[in-house]
Parts: sequence; structure tokens; C-alpha cells
Amino acid sequence: MGRARRGWLALVTALVALVAGGGVAMGLGDVTDPDTIVAVEGDAANGFGIHYYDGSSIYPPTDSEAAAECGEYDTLRARVRCRTKVRTWYRDLADLKQALDWAHAR
Repeated sequence: MGRARRGWLALVTALVALVAGGGVAMGLGDVTDPDTIVAVEGDAANGFGIHYYDGSSIYPPTDSEAAAECGEYDTLRARVRCRTKVRTWYRDLADLKQALDWAHAR
């Protein structure tokens, strides 16, 4: 695992641990931002479900559907950039799911 990815995972894990433990509020009572992600379910191949503190949810397309949409760009450079963003976003979403599962288990 690369240094940057370990750093990102450590940051996400720390933030999730703070949110799960209530440390973000730091004396502000029970104040939590409504768009805080509280749960992620699923996987890239079958689709993720992202659930927020305010009760709303979104369900982005699967990784293959998102990557297929990249094929609609005109230039090779734009298609490659899009596919890289898709891979990175779904990888990070899987890391966030793992961090949230870990934080909720504590």
C-alpha cells in the first residue's frame, strides 16, 4: 500500500472514529452536520449505497456503468482521466466503508 493511500486511509479512519465517538462536536452538544456519511453498503461491482446523518441516501452507479460512461468522451486523454477518477473514487469509497465498519464495531 502506497504512502499516500495509507495517509488517506488513516485520515478517513480518524475522522470516522471522531464522528462515531462524538468527538467532532467537542462540547457543542449533539450537533452533527446533516451531510455526514454514517454508513456505506455494497461494493463497486454491485453498487454502493451511501447513507447520511440526516436520513437521506444516494446510490451511485456500479463501477462498470460509471467506467462505460467514460467511453463517451471525445479524446483518449479525457477517457483515461475519467476512468482514473472512477477507479480512484470507488477505491476510496470501499476504504470509507471499511473505516466506517471498523468505527461502528468499536
